[in-house]
Formats: sequence, C-alpha cells, structure tokens
Amino acid sequence: MEECCSPVDAEQRRQKSMLAVQVGLAANVLLAILKALFGILGHSPALLADGINSTSDVAYGVVVSIFVRLSGKPADHEHPYGHDQLESVAAVVVGAFVVTTAIAIFWHTIDTVYELLTVPPETGGADLITLWIALFVVGLKLCLTLWTYGVSRRVGNGVVLALAQDHRNDIFASSAAAVGIFFGRQGYPWIDPLAGAVVSLIILHTGVEILRSATADLMDTLPGKELAEKMREALREVAGVLEIEEIHAHRFGPYLVVNLTIGIDGALSVAAGDQIATEAEETLLARIEFLRRVYVHYHPIQQTEASPQEPKP
Repeated sequence: MEECCSPVDAEQRRQKSMLAVQVGLAANVLLAILKALFGILGHSPALLADGINSTSDVAYGVVVSIFVRLSGKPADHEHPYGHDQLESVAAVVVGAFVVTTAIAIFWHTIDTVYELLTVPPETGGADLITLWIALFVVGLKLCLTLWTYGVSRRVGNGVVLALAQDHRNDIFASSAAAVGIFFGRQGYPWIDPLAGAVVSLIILHTGVEILRSATADLMDTLPGKELAEKMREALREVAGVLEIEEIHAHRFGPYLVVNLTIGIDGALSVAAGDQIATEAEETLLARIEFLRRVYVHYHPIQQTEASPQEPKP
C-alpha cells in the first residue's frame, strides 16, 4: 500500500517534533529552578507559585517526550497503522496538565485572598530581583511560543501545537506574577490574586480546547466539508465511479485512513469493479496530502439510478 509521504519526510517531521518537545522541556527545567529559588530567596509567593507551575510543566514534558518518541515506531502486527496516534494521546496529557494547572492557580488565588484578609502583610513586598526574573521568564516564553507555533505549522503535529499553547499560557502566568510583584512592592498586594484569577480562567479555557481537539482526533469522525469536497472532485476524474455513497475518515497522528463506498455499474465484472476501486484509491493517495491508507468498497447500481456522483445525505 502506497503512503502519503516518504519515510525520510516522516522521520524529519518526528525529529523536528522531538526537538520542540526537548527544547521546551529544557527551558521548563531551567525556569522551574530559577523561579522557585528566587521566589524563596526574594520572598515572592507569586514567583514561587509560578515555579511550581513550571515544575508541573517539567513532569508532563517528560511524559510527552516518551510518547512522541514512541509514536515514531514502525507498524507491527498489533498496530498495523503505526503508532502515530500516540501524538493525540500526548496532546490529551498536555491538556489534562493545563487544566490541572488552571485549577491549581485559581486555588492559589483563593488561598492568597484568605491570607490577605486574615493576616496583613508585614513586608513591603518581594525583592526587586524577583520582578526582573518574572520579566525574563515572560520574554523567554514569548520566544518559545513563537518558535514552537512555527514548528507546529511546519510539522502538523497536534502535541507540538498543544505545547505552544502551554508556552503561551506561561506568558500569562508569569505576567500575572510580575504584575503582582510590582504592585505588591507599591503597597497593593490584592492585585496579585486578582491577576492570578484572570489568568487561571484563560489557562482553563485553553486546556479544555486542547482536550477537545485531541479527543476528537482519537474518535472516528467524518472529514470536514473542505476535505470531503476535495475527495469528491478527485473521484470525479475516475472513470466508472457513478456514485459516492459514504466517506469516513479516522485520524492517526497527522495521517488519515479513509473508508470509501462508491457505486459502479452493476453489469461490470468483479475484476472490472476491482480495477475501478484501485484507481479510486490511487487517485486519492496521489491528490490528498497526509492520506496513509484508503479502503474502497463498491456496490452495484443500475445506470438509470445513478446520481451525478453526489453522496447520500
């Protein structure tokens, strides 16, 4: 069976995806240590909480790194379509951690508000160095976000896109920490939990979107209207295809496996029907990017009953 792209292209795609995961993991390790250390030494609960957030990023980064590496394994007897679907599983892991992080930040804001109401702050705020650390984190995460989004567009990997979205969330979280540190030094400690609450809601929304997209990839879904129409246009060029009855697609990582049911002249022989089905399969593989397999089923219909290649509703 012919595949949509060469092994070299697939290997380059995996290498670029793995690079994005490893760079993100290394950055999160560095930032977790930096924020936690200066959060403690600089008396900044906001920066320390952000450091705990980065520690959770490191934890899921290790898991995602394993999943992305395993997704590159070739097909075997138990996994005839390969292991690319592990990319969607890894995206689910990222989404789950993002949602957990949002809940943790929101809970932290509630705890901070309670402390402010019961125990007035005794200090004039965190040390100035903590503000510079928070601003450095914002700059670094901004660069990581732009770079990772670029990689995700080039490789079409859902887990890399999810990582880019998480880097973007870290910009919000670190910005909230910087705002909280700044206003805390000015005598307005309540700004910190307020900013944290807003950020937690933004992060929660992103996590839910990541989970929604990743779980949709793990379930059998019909192709979108644009892709379905592109398939119909390609099949109109195949002689002998009188009707397109059904188009079903299932995603495996960046690839699609398509099950197609067509109608052909019932007077044709089985061999002639098989030739039409083979031509339909080869046409779709040649015209549609990222198709890994195409399975064509054909049904006999009478010429007078044939509609002009329109699928049934």
